[in-house]
Amino acid sequence: MAAANDQDILFGVEGGVGTVLLNRPQALNAFTLGMYRELEPRLREWAADETIHAVLIEGAGDRAFCAGGDVRAVYEAGKGISGPRDFTSVFFAEEYRIILGIHHYPKPYIALIDGITMGGGAGVSVNGAYRVATEKTMFAMPETGIGLFPDVGATRFLNLCPGHIGRCLGLTGARLGAADALYCRFATHFVPRERLPELKAALVSEQWHTGTERAQIEAILARFAADPGPPPLAARRPAIDRCFAGETMEAILTALDAETEDREWAAETCAALLAKSPTSLRITLRQLIVGRNMDLAAALQLEYRLTQHVMAAHDFYEGIRAVLVDKDQNPRWKPPTLAEVDGAMTAGYFASLGDGELTFD
Repeated sequence: MAAANDQDILFGVEGGVGTVLLNRPQALNAFTLGMYRELEPRLREWAADETIHAVLIEGAGDRAFCAGGDVRAVYEAGKGISGPRDFTSVFFAEEYRIILGIHHYPKPYIALIDGITMGGGAGVSVNGAYRVATEKTMFAMPETGIGLFPDVGATRFLNLCPGHIGRCLGLTGARLGAADALYCRFATHFVPRERLPELKAALVSEQWHTGTERAQIEAILARFAADPGPPPLAARRPAIDRCFAGETMEAILTALDAETEDREWAAETCAALLAKSPTSLRITLRQLIVGRNMDLAAALQLEYRLTQHVMAAHDFYEGIRAVLVDKDQNPRWKPPTLAEVDGAMTAGYFASLGDGELTFD
């Protein structure tokens, strides 16, 4: 792999494998716009290079693959503190275009989701071909807690979870380990952390044959794959399906309140939901319902539309203030209750941006 230095993202080529190292361990490898702008042309270059047979992406340090995008920079631009005002549109547009490119990448793309993997980290992994989890994987889409909504393609990948689990995860921001990540299809393989160096060595020492790379990758991954144990979500799925089947937040909260077979979980989940941005909860539920059968391009276009309306509102800035700026963990949402976020207000977040809609070349 590429050697560490003071750059935020590092690239290398070893044994026919293009390597990407997210190199901001102090920031849990969160993506900056500059990192995206370095990644996109490198991926394009490797796609056209016949000597590159696969791409491997991982995070520096032992805590995180990638904890998300640089929402602090988005916050500061939107508040007029620093950066250009159009940063709030440019950041999401460039991020989403890269994610779509990863999804359709013509060569095997392998993400080692070892450690914290959230938000933008999910975007550059789950939408790719292969995602390797470890016993240290902690996967979550926690956006409703910062006044946002699960984006980076979550409209699609949360809807691919069994039953109504994706709806539950998107609304609550619940954290998952490796077994649940596999169960929800966020990961494709489980490999113990201690074996990752062996796995990488096997990949870069492979004798590649053009046209059979995917079969070769799958054979290597199968050699290292292990069983992470039973997924807790599988046992909880009946309760989740009962409680999250409703298509309004009121129906979901009522079902949680009435849940008798898994009462402790239901009470904890209800309390967790009521701490989230009411606007974000309304947006997220509608997003996952209307996006149920969307492909990734359509999902990203919907999410981009939502980001731009959210950036013009209150709760995202208040969520970032409470979590990352003042760190008082006490956001004051506006409106403060679900009852005050009516259907018309929710629908406004889904309104067309006209000429400002996200497009793909």
